[in-house]
Amino acid sequence: MTSPGAQDALDALRRVFGYDSFRPGQQEIIEHVVAGGDALVLMPTGGGKSLCYQIPALVRPGVGVVVSPLIALMQDQVDALRALGVRAAFLNSTQNLDQRREVERAFRAGELDLLYLAPERLQLDSTAQLFDQGKIALFAIDEAHCVSQWGHDFRPDYLALSMLHERWPDVPRVALTATATEATHTEIAERLGLKDARHFVASFDRPNIQYRIVPKNSPTKQLLELLRTEHPGDAAIVYCLSRASVEKTAEFLANNGVPALPYHAGLDAGTRERHQSRFLREDGLVVVATIAFGMGIDKPDVRLVAHLDLPKSIEGYYQETGRAGRDGLPSTAWMAYGLADVVQQRKMIDSSDGDFAHRRSATLHLDAMLALCETVTCRRTQLLAYFGEGGGQPCGNCDTCLAPPESWDGTIAAQKFLSAVFRLKNERNQKFGAGQIIDVLLGKETEKVKQYRHDELTVFGIGKELREAEWRGVVRQLLAHGLLGVEGDYGTLVLTDASAEVLGRRREVHLRREPERPAKIAKSARTSSAAPVDLAEADKPVFERLRAWRAATAKEQGVPAYVVFHDATLREIASRRPAALAELGTISGIGESKLDRYGEQVLEVLAES
Repeated sequence: MTSPGAQDALDALRRVFGYDSFRPGQQEIIEHVVAGGDALVLMPTGGGKSLCYQIPALVRPGVGVVVSPLIALMQDQVDALRALGVRAAFLNSTQNLDQRREVERAFRAGELDLLYLAPERLQLDSTAQLFDQGKIALFAIDEAHCVSQWGHDFRPDYLALSMLHERWPDVPRVALTATATEATHTEIAERLGLKDARHFVASFDRPNIQYRIVPKNSPTKQLLELLRTEHPGDAAIVYCLSRASVEKTAEFLANNGVPALPYHAGLDAGTRERHQSRFLREDGLVVVATIAFGMGIDKPDVRLVAHLDLPKSIEGYYQETGRAGRDGLPSTAWMAYGLADVVQQRKMIDSSDGDFAHRRSATLHLDAMLALCETVTCRRTQLLAYFGEGGGQPCGNCDTCLAPPESWDGTIAAQKFLSAVFRLKNERNQKFGAGQIIDVLLGKETEKVKQYRHDELTVFGIGKELREAEWRGVVRQLLAHGLLGVEGDYGTLVLTDASAEVLGRRREVHLRREPERPAKIAKSARTSSAAPVDLAEADKPVFERLRAWRAATAKEQGVPAYVVFHDATLREIASRRPAALAELGTISGIGESKLDRYGEQVLEVLAES
């Protein structure tokens, strides 16, 4: 870095944030925005997006205005910046009149570095008038995918943000998102008027996250076993599709000794805020939530993100799993996936109120998600290919790499199942779900089989070569590949146009066979965050004492523990054991403000160790 602005940016990185160098991709973005250029930034969760507007806001004259949809988290975001010595504030509906007036006064006086506000507030005339009375360094539009109507977190208020350039044409804008396909990327640029901006697309790879998708078999019990054996005492987020399943799962975990809290839109605002606050401030809590939880949460030590229901899109899945391991330490993205998920998602799309284009888009999103679940190749390379990063090598850190599944010729099995669906429809004018059809193929003489005289069908008992669980796998994959359809409120199965190709022997069907044993889990992924894998045994007690000090300090100040120091910083302190402030100041993540505020206390903890 040679230009004055570039050197100022590096100085701010070292002085304020305590880092000696930028992460990949950050430097070029920051230099561009510092110089006054517009930017559209696609960077993975945990990749350091925030610095791409925070440092330019510190270097450029004026106040950096950050548009964020996350009112409930603005206080924590501002607290974290203030702990670094940054003059930060927010304007939102949680403040009283006097509090808002004080922030507005500080803005006009140039006493702020960063000001956070929700997109709704930008539509108020009073906000525009306020901005005309101060100096704006830049506009940062966080979670920019919210502007995309086909995205997974669409926010109508984001559509009005194109007015920023119209009213303040000389103020640079930087829009940032952690997830966008090429189509969403294009839509963001169009809707925010950023087609002429410079686009920066970082790698979406998060190598510290281990991706695993397992067949559903009592998913809450599978989750409990995972938490007990691989992530005891770790912070985790568990996603469920419905409010009822959120409540049921949280209660099940709590009754089995795992501290868990529910979070969904059906809870009152106060309860949601308390649960979110506890998750951010306490160690080892599990939040069971709908997708309403998690966007913008900067908790770096989440070790597990689990899905008990199939996400609607890879974009949503990627963003949700990206909330694990933001500190770069080994973490797990785990999903339990089954036949009912496919049936439910297909049914939801068919019964949705959207027009044909909306249903078509939802179907394409689901098809890509199902392809990820059913792949026999590396999940990471398929995930990255979805975001335009093709040609990668197998990662060696996902379940399909650790225990490669077999692919088998399921053409005959597919023909048998599709024939059964055909016979029921054409000979009996009947439609049934997977369970009844599997019973027929297995030759089970159940009451329901006898009631409908299905034991008289020519397909009765022709599928005994497969177990019931294997047939369910066949059905799941036929649905995933579009060779079966779902119809009606009860999820009955019907043939599709593609079914004829299989029945007519014009198409072969290759299916995934699950490995007999679960994937071997890397040691790093099994190890709790309470005992970092790269610490010597003698250093682990020191790390624990530092964590205890951090927890007490954070509680006293009413802020999340990571606002004091990240685990990675404490780990380096425990390993190096600095004896003086100057030496402590060379550790990554300790800037001038934190050295002044906490340095002596840290040295006291080390002296007692």
